Amino acid sequence: MELTKEKLLGFYETMLTIRAFESKAVELFADNQLPGFVHLYLGEEAVATGVCGSLTTKDYITSTHRGHGHLLAKGGKVDLMMAELFGKSTGYCKGKGGSMHIADVELGILGANGIVGAGQPIAAGAAFACKYKNTDAVTVCFFGDGASNRGTFHEAFNMAAIWKLPLVFVCENNMYGISNCQREHMRVTDVSDRAAAYGVPGVTVDGNDVIAVYEAAAEAIERARKGDGPSLIECKTWRWRGHFEGDPGAYKDPAEQEAWLKKDPIPRFEQKLVELNYATQAELAEIKAKVEAQIDAAIRFSQQSPDPTPEDALTDVYAE
Repeated sequence: MELTKEKLLGFYETMLTIRAFESKAVELFADNQLPGFVHLYLGEEAVATGVCGSLTTKDYITSTHRGHGHLLAKGGKVDLMMAELFGKSTGYCKGKGGSMHIADVELGILGANGIVGAGQPIAAGAAFACKYKNTDAVTVCFFGDGASNRGTFHEAFNMAAIWKLPLVFVCENNMYGISNCQREHMRVTDVSDRAAAYGVPGVTVDGNDVIAVYEAAAEAIERARKGDGPSLIECKTWRWRGHFEGDPGAYKDPAEQEAWLKKDPIPRFEQKLVELNYATQAELAEIKAKVEAQIDAAIRFSQQSPDPTPEDALTDVYAE
């Protein structure tokens, strides 16, 4: 859990990469360059970054419809992800999956998923495989507050608990399931309280503080590696945009939106890095320029990439 300068600046670069990727997705979608829906991760960058900070390529994650941040934090390549959003043959899924189905098994990314709560049983299966093979690999399941009301959550959680699977459940509580505020769809204030029903640890942390997220996740991941079973981490955060791009989010309280925007995880972390003498403003600006150049290159790569051909419609769809 040692937080070196290198690790902290790595967190900063990852959060900036997610922010830049999603900000460009806003522009590209508005410009009608991206087919299909996109569900953006803007404002939640500290969660994926902090959690994946303790994972390696041997570990697995399952993601959600709002999965770009998870994939980038786990090591997903910016150009291949961007090409997939463009629907190009050079994308991770060769243009067939789009935003909600990006996967890279070699990196332990078992896929984003357009179905709410669908990643939880997949994560339980991956964690079971890790235990069955007697490895020390861990699976992390990302999901939202709304998904914690699904039967898939409770079934997967119960199975993980009774079999002591190496699985960490990470609830990104961004306060809204589509247009329904958490206050209106569950009686508990903290989703982490639900862990008690299954006899496993549950903790709630500030999801806009990357160090707080990292420390909680590092402890849960180490616990899973040692064979002590699953944990639940609830990260309180905020979804900046609507449920999907194009949703105006009129159901949100403007005052609450403004208050959460002031808790932006990136400026908070920048201030901490400077105060702790881990970085100068010039170093931070250099990282920003590097990230922006990578995103611009990814867009050029995607725009210049070929579309999938009709002849490849069934390629990779059915097993050989």
